[in-house]
Amino acid sequence: MIRVEHPGLLSTLQDLGRPGCQHLGVTPGGAMDSYSAAIANALVGNPPAAAVLEMTLQGPRLSFERGAWVSLTGADLSAELDGRPLACWRPVWLPAGSRLQFGRPRLGCRAYLAVAGGFEVTAVLGSRSTDLRAGFGGLGGRPLGKGDVIEAGESGLALPDNPSRPCVPAWSAAWNRALPLECPARLRLIPGPDWQDLPDEERRVLETDAFRVSQASDRMGLRLEGPPLHPASAAERLSAGVTFGTLQLPPGGQPILLGVDRQTTGGYPVLGTVASVDHPRLAQLRPGETVRFEPIPVERAQTLYRIRALQLRRLRTSLGLRWPLNSPSS
Repeated sequence: MIRVEHPGLLSTLQDLGRPGCQHLGVTPGGAMDSYSAAIANALVGNPPAAAVLEMTLQGPRLSFERGAWVSLTGADLSAELDGRPLACWRPVWLPAGSRLQFGRPRLGCRAYLAVAGGFEVTAVLGSRSTDLRAGFGGLGGRPLGKGDVIEAGESGLALPDNPSRPCVPAWSAAWNRALPLECPARLRLIPGPDWQDLPDEERRVLETDAFRVSQASDRMGLRLEGPPLHPASAAERLSAGVTFGTLQLPPGGQPILLGVDRQTTGGYPVLGTVASVDHPRLAQLRPGETVRFEPIPVERAQTLYRIRALQLRRLRTSLGLRWPLNSPSS
């Protein structure tokens, strides 16, 4: 059992989302950085779809009333276990009575905490993800609040030799290869239906200039600030389906990058869509950070996606083998 002593800025339970419901107007949602969430689950032997805690910029303070294997991936939010730095991108045994808290964000925007057995909350439309705008999923469709209690499911992992002490096995995932956080960020973009409608000079601006992430950004979308862009044609567009990573251009000329909590359709011109392989980097953009776009053909994006998927499968397999082969050392 995990008790929330302080909720942090925005901490929600998320999993891989609820695809297949967009015809009902329900956005897929889920973890913004599903790659980091998947690795967090793999590190503690969970299936990929287990619920994790997504923490944005300022994490919560949690007390563990029972011992648990946990892992922390994604952004570096200065995590501490009982006042000492917590090892990230690796499993850690937290004995009963442990207190986990976070400090100043150092790198990235969103961190992911997985607990062996997964967080136990009721699934809605097949997902435990929190939909903040619709108000369902997770903990009643809301962020963590002070005094909340979250239960963890049953885990098949063995206890460490001494469950009363923290324990860190001598293996981990290579975080800097899994989630490169270069600055400015480079997002590869598949040109969309309105790409050619931009004048040549403005297409070059989109490819060469850096755009700043506005403070008015959240899981629904990231507003970008930079040189204004204007399509050659002012004709109205019919609303069409949009997805995570769609780059829209509202009338003001400042692009919007859609997030996982986007609307299901949109009528603004679509300049392109960020390649899936770069969704984790998109998810880790925080206000004030800058981003550049690199147009690539869809075939290149598909190849990059297959390579990333293969790397993730190999990592899951490797981590799955570690538990029976390695004896944790405190």
